[in-house]
Amino acid sequence: MFVCSCFGVTEEQVKSHAEAGACTPRQIASACKAGTDCGGCVRRIQALLGRGACPRRELIDQGEPSLTVELPEAA
Repeated sequence: MFVCSCFGVTEEQVKSHAEAGACTPRQIASACKAGTDCGGCVRRIQALLGRGACPRRELIDQGEPSLTVELPEAA
């Protein structure tokens, strides 16, 4: 079944991208463009993603170190 008719993206494709680590509609959009044209499919994508386990979300919850950049002080 199509989720995004603008780009012909199916439920199976969204689920596949989610299994590969896409945890948000924005990450799905980056992977396959779904949700980037009319936006009518974003709620369906959110429903497919649900609140299930997300490998990236689990890393963040476990305190994955963030990238910080220290700038030199101005003289």
